[in-house]
Amino acid sequence: TLWQGNTPLRYLHGIITGMETGENNHWQMNYSLTISPPLWRCGLRQNFRIFQQQDIRAISTTLLTENGVTDWVPSFYEAHPAREFCVQYGETDLAFLTRLWAEEGIFFFDWFHPTGPDQKLVLCDDVAGVSPLGSLPFNPNTREVSTECISEFHYRAQVRPSSVENQDYTFKTPGWPGYFSHHATNLNGQRTQYEIFDYPGRFKDEQHGQDFARYLAEGFRHDAETAACASNSPKLWPGKRFTLTGHPSLTLNREWQVTGSVLKGEQPQAQHGHRGEGTTLSNRLDVIPADRTWRSSPLPKPSVDGPQSAIVTGPAGEEIFCDEHGRVRVRFHWDRYCPGNEDSSCWIRVSQAWAGAGFGNLAIPRVGQEVIVDFLNGDPDQPIIMGRTYHQDNRSPGSLPGTKTQMTIRSKTYKGGGFNELRFEDATGQEQVYIHAQKNMDTEVLNNRTTDVKMDHTETIGNNQKITVGLGQTVTVGKENAGGHDQAVTVAHDQSVSVGNDQTLNVTNDRKKDVGNNQDSKVVGDDTEKVEKSQNITVGKDYTLTVTDSLTIKVGECVLKMNKDGTIMLNGVKIQFKADDSIKGVASTVHFN
Repeated sequence: TLWQGNTPLRYLHGIITGMETGENNHWQMNYSLTISPPLWRCGLRQNFRIFQQQDIRAISTTLLTENGVTDWVPSFYEAHPAREFCVQYGETDLAFLTRLWAEEGIFFFDWFHPTGPDQKLVLCDDVAGVSPLGSLPFNPNTREVSTECISEFHYRAQVRPSSVENQDYTFKTPGWPGYFSHHATNLNGQRTQYEIFDYPGRFKDEQHGQDFARYLAEGFRHDAETAACASNSPKLWPGKRFTLTGHPSLTLNREWQVTGSVLKGEQPQAQHGHRGEGTTLSNRLDVIPADRTWRSSPLPKPSVDGPQSAIVTGPAGEEIFCDEHGRVRVRFHWDRYCPGNEDSSCWIRVSQAWAGAGFGNLAIPRVGQEVIVDFLNGDPDQPIIMGRTYHQDNRSPGSLPGTKTQMTIRSKTYKGGGFNELRFEDATGQEQVYIHAQKNMDTEVLNNRTTDVKMDHTETIGNNQKITVGLGQTVTVGKENAGGHDQAVTVAHDQSVSVGNDQTLNVTNDRKKDVGNNQDSKVVGDDTEKVEKSQNITVGKDYTLTVTDSLTIKVGECVLKMNKDGTIMLNGVKIQFKADDSIKGVASTVHFN
């Protein structure tokens, strides 16, 4: 507590963070104490941590509470939307918080109760949250007065960037320009050509884009107009505004905002053997005009050195867990807070071998698989899966190194033990392309299909086979065509079979042939037909048999022969004629022996 006589002027609160002893002169010992605000504790913890779907208030609440900073208040006038995925990557809690506060345009200060020990950390994003103290006169002769005043005031103006342009990209709306700008005010005649272009802007929505551009511009210009001053008032510290009066430069007689304060008190007569000049108090201040909000310039964000491995996660009992974009969630090895379930990380995009509008390659990493995660622009808030790898529990197909000559694409049946596989064997003399379908295999060819087998072709069908030919079918067999079990061939239109040499048809049991219309049969050479038993021929209408040379019908000892000259010879052991009506014969000569 700072006293003036019996009146307390200011209360200072904090935690002792350091102590040092001075020389002992046998009369007294000097001690030096370092007192820091509770926020100082946040600088002692370093962490790797993920925050999902939380705004700056929620993130601040978590970390401040964990560090014992319970007396704090957010004084927000701006909207601060939630962040989808925000990573504390190897930063202290203090570095992480101050970086986020700078990105969100938030400054902070300690508020002290004027008449008591109460102290609070205040997070603020607008100068409206800075409390006014009233007027203080300018008086360079502080030794002659005891009233509070400003004894020194040194104004400074500097050329700073005049505008900010920032841009970012989001895959959800690839056509979105993602471009925002902010042109500074209060340039005081400075040129407007000093532009800062920032990419990536680290935003994915309109609100953050507009706000971040403004926060950046105001942060780059936070020291464009400043003043260094001195006062004997202990009531001036960050979080206060005052109005300067009585300064010879009339333009300086305005309201100012305190951004820094160094309070120094001296009491030399307290030292043994020192009389000194009495107790003195001085306050060195940094101020800016109070018509604008002080914001921090951008603070460095950690960059990820390179790719990392992670494990794909999902709900209990689930093997494939993704969203409509094919994104998955993972657990990073450094994430101590991850439950290893469907909430372990943000949805992370997966790089594919080919990606187009409705075409390309798609293979979703499955729960439990190890993936290689990289980070866009080294930003820990923007992970992307670039690859996958095997480990001891997830072994590769085959048995290495014995199958080192094989290139395999093998899937796994969802919640089952089966698989589909395409395998290439490149061993010399054993080259093979192997395809395995766990259940069905469908092939669709919109035009021609050609298969050229230089050697043998074997097909084994465990059940039925059905072939439907829309138009013609031509089967050419060089030597032999053999079949095993049942076969059904349905031809919707024509069928043509061409045999270059012999064709043999063996039917073990019955054979039936139905011809819906006419049947033509042509034999260039001889035609021999042998029926072991009976043969029945039924003709619905006429039956005509035309023989160019001769026709012989032989039954046992009976022979009927007809020659092309018209001679008919009937030879038998016994010939009988029987007619229910009559028998008529006409000839020029009739001989009976």
